[in-house]
Amino acid sequence: MSDAPDGEIVEETDDFIHVRFRDPDDFDAIRTPDWAENAASDVAEGAEVRTGKLKDEDDWLVESVLIPAGTDDEEAERRAEEIVEKIES
Repeated sequence: MSDAPDGEIVEETDDFIHVRFRDPDDFDAIRTPDWAENAASDVAEGAEVRTGKLKDEDDWLVESVLIPAGTDDEEAERRAEEIVEKIES
């Protein structure tokens, strides 16, 4: 089971609902890797995953998940958490 905290919606744009799992200030670098997007698409087509490299460590963790707009907020959080569980477990 993943040690990721629960996701929280922090922003909604025309394209995405941004569900944050970790503070972006905890990372040296944040990227949106293709492999994570491919894994996320099994749960929510069109979703994107932002991963970050923790400061002073080699670990990369999910910082946030972007769920396509038009998804109910509760459903967006549920899908984002499912994506993080899939990637980090």
